[in-house]
Formats: sequence, structure tokens, C-alpha cells
Amino acid sequence: MVGQILQNIISDSIALLKAMIEIPSLSREENTVADYLEGQFKLWGLNPLRSGNNIWVRNLNWTEGKPVILLNSHMDTVRPVKAWTYDPFRATLEGDKLIGLGSNDAGASVVSLLASFRHFFTHENLPFNLIFCVSAEEEISGDHGVASILDQLGKIDLAIVGEPTQMHIAIAEKGLMVLDCEIKGVAGHAARNEGENAIYKAIKDIQIIESYRFPLESAVLGPVKMTVTQIDAGQQHNVVPDSCRFVIDVRTNEHYSNDKAFKIISGLIQSEVKPRSFRLNSSGIHIDHPIVQRGIAMGCKIYGSPTTSDQAVIPYPSIKMGPGDSARSHTANEYILLNEIREGIATYVEMLEGLEF
Repeated sequence: MVGQILQNIISDSIALLKAMIEIPSLSREENTVADYLEGQFKLWGLNPLRSGNNIWVRNLNWTEGKPVILLNSHMDTVRPVKAWTYDPFRATLEGDKLIGLGSNDAGASVVSLLASFRHFFTHENLPFNLIFCVSAEEEISGDHGVASILDQLGKIDLAIVGEPTQMHIAIAEKGLMVLDCEIKGVAGHAARNEGENAIYKAIKDIQIIESYRFPLESAVLGPVKMTVTQIDAGQQHNVVPDSCRFVIDVRTNEHYSNDKAFKIISGLIQSEVKPRSFRLNSSGIHIDHPIVQRGIAMGCKIYGSPTTSDQAVIPYPSIKMGPGDSARSHTANEYILLNEIREGIATYVEMLEGLEF
């Protein structure tokens, strides 16, 4: 049974999420919503710090030498898809359903983690210190997101990363690597038997990508997954194309670093393969960690996540956990249930109240 103070914080949280939805906050365009959040944190007496569009606050009775827990989620959103039938930048409440861009991913996690932080903000004799951080550029894994402020946050012992997981605990998540591939052919007239068709050569490579299976599978994350997601070739109908480019989306498990997976893939196909980045490797936390055991004792489900989040750039033990459902993310008419926010806040508070490490 949550107290009246926490009930007031929950009401604040729902109002805050409605306001966030109505301030467009696309990746790299978060300045206005960051200004709003910073102002709101000041009104609540939280003494926020800011770098770029990343904002963080520390609990009032910070004690040096205690373990530090980071509560982190992101303010940015993807662009709305064309199939929206509601205004994505208007908070529309229908019964218990709050509809709007970023409501589920990850506005609900932002306000729920913030509410939990505010619950503990003035507590004395906490067994740990708390930092709440709302960060930018998560959706694009940008250089000016949470990774850009890690040195300013200081030593962190544990992070809870807020993403829509139905309040299940992701103890691992797959890495992400994007590969740009190109194979060369020889141009020729399509009406004659001449040239070397780069599209046909690319098809052979794509079939290899489709059928190849990495030998090592993960008990938590499953196999490495490769998906060809884009292809581009040809300029006109009567010319045999001399180049074909395609993109591979690679999701790695803990058995393969992105660098190792790249070397394997580039050795499988004839195309020239260029990685955009190796930085988003698979991440995880040991099942025996106190935060995981605390969650299990509370009845939380644990799993391995196929999607990538800020966990990939946080270099210390972390779990991914938040209200909402990942299946709603990046979809038309995205929504969160208000009861999911209430349950999320209560679960975070219960988890932290009973945590010892």
C-alpha cells in the first residue's frame, strides 16, 4: 500500500508524461523537452545538473563511500510513422490508455524511475546513493547521449535502465552492428549478353547471410541474428548494374564481440563489408547479482532482450526494466496504460527498498 506522498508523486508523474508527449523530442532535437524537464526538476527542489540535453540529479543525503545506483532512461523519440490516426504530439487519454509518441518508449520509464527517485530523495541512511538521469539520443545511439556524461556521473556500481519490458528484468541484451556492403560487377547493355550483373552477385551473398548460423548460441539471448534490411542497385532499365549495395543488421550474443562477428561475416561473402561501429556490444549481468535475486524474490520474470538500449554503452552491471511493452515501441498510436505506470513505480520502490549489496 503506497502512502499519500507517493500517491501525489504518481499523479505528478502522469501529468509530467502528458506534458512530455506534447513537446516534440526527436533524437538530436531534445532541447525543448530538456529545458522543460530541467525547469520542473528545479521546481521540485531536485538541484539538477545538465550537460547538453542530458540531465541528472543526486539524492539529497548523498554519502561518500556508499554504492551508487544509476536510474536512467531517455527523453528522445523516433519519428512518428505515417499510420498514426491520432496526433502523435498530443496526449490523448481514453480510459486508462494514454496515447502519444514516446508514451511507451520510454516516457513511462522516465516518469516512473523519476517518481521512485523522488520517493527516496530525502531519505536518510539509505544503504546506497541514487542518481536519476534522463538522457538524450538513445534512439540513434548518438555520441551526445548518456555515454557523453559517464565521467561526470562518477563511479557507478549498478544501473537500472528504463525501457518497456512489462516490468520483467532483462539480464542481458543483444549487441547491434550495422554493416554496409557493396559488390562490384561490370556494366553492359541489358539487351546483349554482356557485363557482369552486380545484383545477381549480391543475391548469392544475401543467400549466404540468410542461411548462415553462428555456431555458438546463448542460453539467454539465443543465436546471433543477421537480417538484410536495405538494398540499392541500378540506374536505368537497360543497363546491367556494375554495383549493388546492401545493409545487414546484426544482433550479437555474448559469445561474439561485434569485431569478431564482423570478421566472420566478411569472410563469408564476396562483397566488401564496412562496419558503421563496433561500440554496441552485447551486455549482461550475472544472475546471482543482488538486484537480479531481489527481482526474482519479488516474482519478476527474467529474460534476454533482443533489442539494444543504453545498456550497451554503460560499462557497469545493469538491468533493463520498465513499464510498457516493447511491441508497442515505434508503432502507430503508441500508448501506455496508466496502471502500468502505477505498478512500475510501486515495483521500482519495492525493489530498491529491499535491496542489499
